[in-house]
Amino acid sequence: MEEKFVIQGGIPLKGEVEIRGAKNAAFPILAASLLTKETCVVDNLPLIEDVFKMIKILEGLGAKISWVSKRKIEINCSSVKPSKIPSDLIKCFRGSILLLGGLLGRFSSVETPAPGGCVIGSRPIDTHLDAFRQAGVKIEEGKLYSFKRNGALEKSHEIVLKEVSVTATENILLFSAVNSKKTIIKIADEDYQVQDLIRVLEKMGAEIKHTGIRKIEIIGKKKLKGFKHSIVNDPIEAGTFIVATLATGGHVTIKNTELEYLDLFLKRLNDFGAKFKVLDPKTIEVLPSKNLKIDKIQSLPYPGIHSDLQPELGVLATQTRGPTMIHDPLFEGRLMYLNELNKMGADIIQCDPHRAIVYGSSKLQGTEILSSDLRAGAAMIIAGLIAKGTTTINNIYQVDRGYERIEERLQKLGADMKRRIKR
Repeated sequence: MEEKFVIQGGIPLKGEVEIRGAKNAAFPILAASLLTKETCVVDNLPLIEDVFKMIKILEGLGAKISWVSKRKIEINCSSVKPSKIPSDLIKCFRGSILLLGGLLGRFSSVETPAPGGCVIGSRPIDTHLDAFRQAGVKIEEGKLYSFKRNGALEKSHEIVLKEVSVTATENILLFSAVNSKKTIIKIADEDYQVQDLIRVLEKMGAEIKHTGIRKIEIIGKKKLKGFKHSIVNDPIEAGTFIVATLATGGHVTIKNTELEYLDLFLKRLNDFGAKFKVLDPKTIEVLPSKNLKIDKIQSLPYPGIHSDLQPELGVLATQTRGPTMIHDPLFEGRLMYLNELNKMGADIIQCDPHRAIVYGSSKLQGTEILSSDLRAGAAMIIAGLIAKGTTTINNIYQVDRGYERIEERLQKLGADMKRRIKR
């Protein structure tokens, strides 16, 4: 059964909304449960498709999982067997790459297919493979990837990542958490999901230090403890609601935010003329803002503006004065959503796979559009909220992967948005 969103635009958002747990932090923390035979408790889980997939993969491996409450689970991985890995789920789910660090830390050998995920450009796992090889893991590539760690966890390692990669950083942290010798990770990512994983690994018994610019040192333990942890709230979801409020000319108070991970994002919004008040470290009030002007949007690894927020800002740029340069050097497919905005009446020229110029302001007209990936889907919803007439968004499964019942939460802010079965 395929579903779609139908939006009647032109209504400013008003009210209060609470941010859910971060999906990108949930994956490595769920994977960390593989490192111990003791029971682990994970709270503040977002109830979204990708998290359910990760839980289903763990259950397929043999983990015993029970729901304690609506957003809290208990996990026991004492009976996990890597031979039971559910290949069909791995192939369609990018977050499954994080199983490698946990499984290799626990077992001497693992075989797995390559992970799937969003169609936002080439996302090879070369950085992961290179990092594991530096850590002493033997890897054979064929229809399946075969990993053997032999004596890799009895030696110190210095690992230089090929690029600033969130998931490669997390994978090596997971793997190294059971190595009692020191591992140094250079060119490490230090975004919110990495920091939340570090908090969990420390609870399990690992010693972890930030010892320089993008440099992390970890000394693990052969026997890690279970943990109890509440997942950090999602900065990307917070940014999405902030931009949606600005784009519709609304007035919304956003609670349970992690503003410390949005410093540059908020700085640039202020530069663009956006009005907002930070009421406390977890709450921001977004005010009606007119005559916004955006000169450039450039996404970069943390502490830069997240690539996951670039599409939302691209929609906002259609409503501002003059040209806006968009530059996303990370993924060559990230700008695919701009084609859908042009269908709605935007004036956008795509210069190359990584750069585009948005000419504002444009009066968007509702039409039938596609959600090509998770973040593009969020951007299309914002476009629908500001467009005149009816906007129909297809392939909304992509949105459900990362945003929990977003239509219900936007409805509470006054949006005329409904979920329908596509016929």
